[in-house]
Amino acid sequence: MHTLLVLVGKTNDPRMISMMEDYTKRINRYHRLDIQIIPEIKNKGKMSEKIQKQKEGQLIIEKLKVGDWVILLDEKGKSFDSIGFCQYINNKRSGSHKRQVFVVGGPYGFSEEMYGRGQEKIALSNMTFSHQMVRLFFLEQLYRANTILNNEPYHHK
Repeated sequence: MHTLLVLVGKTNDPRMISMMEDYTKRINRYHRLDIQIIPEIKNKGKMSEKIQKQKEGQLIIEKLKVGDWVILLDEKGKSFDSIGFCQYINNKRSGSHKRQVFVVGGPYGFSEEMYGRGQEKIALSNMTFSHQMVRLFFLEQLYRANTILNNEPYHHK
């Protein structure tokens, strides 16, 4: 299985970058994970939230391929505990899609076009986190799911 994580805007905090790189390296021991960063929109302070979401959505859609299974990380999405997320990942691996694409949108969320393109929505929590933290939390949960699937001792019940 090939997994792509699409992120809007780069991460500036070197500590966060280091932790994300660590989890990415760990995940790549189990399956291929690529991360693509969509640059932040220029002059976004001069445009409405709707226009900003539309522009970000267009840039995200350009990264997608026919046949991708697109999962939006969205606060209104389905919630899982770690075991449930592990089962979800395992079920998706046995599907016919070549690539799972998880998308973290910009600060205002997703455009209507992105909601139309995504097949599913997943929430990491009922709480609100910064987009920087969502990236790290998602990678940690993906790593955790892989260790559970491989009966490794990282996850404790």
